[in-house]
Amino acid sequence: MNVVIVEDERPALEMLVEMLHEYDPSLRVLACLESVKGAVQWLSTHPFPDLIFCDIHLTDGNSFEIFSQVPVKSPVIFTTAYNQYAIQAFKVNSVDYLLKPFDKQSLARALQKLSDLSKAAPLPDLADVQHLMDQLQAKPAASKSRFLVKTGPTIRYVPTADIAYFYAEEKVVFLVTNANQKYIIDFTLDGLKPLLNPERFFRINRQFLVHIHAIQTVKPYFKGRLLVHLLPHSEVDVVVSSEKASLFREWLEL
Repeated sequence: MNVVIVEDERPALEMLVEMLHEYDPSLRVLACLESVKGAVQWLSTHPFPDLIFCDIHLTDGNSFEIFSQVPVKSPVIFTTAYNQYAIQAFKVNSVDYLLKPFDKQSLARALQKLSDLSKAAPLPDLADVQHLMDQLQAKPAASKSRFLVKTGPTIRYVPTADIAYFYAEEKVVFLVTNANQKYIIDFTLDGLKPLLNPERFFRINRQFLVHIHAIQTVKPYFKGRLLVHLLPHSEVDVVVSSEKASLFREWLEL
């Protein structure tokens, strides 16, 4: 089987490639694409693969834009953090999904479903992808309402509404509240992203995942990047890459 992966988060990409090779060592990953632009260019100039894994939110936009520009004939397994209502849309239309964070068993079930579908009937027509996107955006994913934190021997919870941002430093992730209280939490930023309301939180870069209310100002920076000033103040510069700047601006206007 020849596979193309569209995924902009390197840890998620590496994990998926590893699990695919464990599932089927003969499987070939033809390309790993990080953006809508890159996916459109590759799919326009290469034969369609047997399967596409596709994240929904990419650095330069929504992955459904790919399908509006290229008449893709390959089956697609979307990777998403959306809730069961949205996921049901994929099931009805015979397009499978992996709910982030997913494990080897979930991947195996999705691949087995695809195999069963290909044996029983022609692979699904993906002309309704835009309709699926509308259903996905109609209802946001259920989000985590609070996080447990420790202060010495004491355990307490912090409501998500009180969180300004999360940041990673030397493989340790910190939760920072609006009152500038900092706590170490047992999550990665990749693991946190699916648990949070995407209208409220944005992964600015590999180090910061921020709440909309924590953003004080946004200024142009070098080479098309954006410099974000947070409240509470961050000790390091918080910079949005040029590739992600457009998506970040769109998010600010939601």
